Amino acid sequence: MTEPQNDTQAKETFYEAIGGHATIALIVEVFYQGVAQDELLKPMYPEEDLGPAAERLTMFLEQYWGGPTTYSQRRGHPRLRMRHADYAVTEQARDHWLKHFRDGLDAAQLEPELDAQFWAYAQHAANFMINAKG
Repeated sequence: MTEPQNDTQAKETFYEAIGGHATIALIVEVFYQGVAQDELLKPMYPEEDLGPAAERLTMFLEQYWGGPTTYSQRRGHPRLRMRHADYAVTEQARDHWLKHFRDGLDAAQLEPELDAQFWAYAQHAANFMINAKG
């Protein structure tokens, strides 16, 4: 006989399902290793040290996927397009960004359905950020 589901138990978040902070930190670390070597993307990150950008992306992804809300507590609403408006995000830049993000997801070795969901979000977000031709 199975025990009845406790209505007060929260359903596992996507953040928890993928392994929480450690997984997102790995994805972001691999992503920024690629960005640091990318002649097209690196100039879009004005800080010499990519650490602050990595921290912001980690906090953002954690919050987006149901983890801690540290991003909003520290930075307010994400306003992604506004925060990136000073940079020409072309289709080529999107493709470079997606390549490095894909490398991060591959390093995380998520279950296929979780990987597909994360990748679909990354593609949607990358397309949303395009703000220039070229």
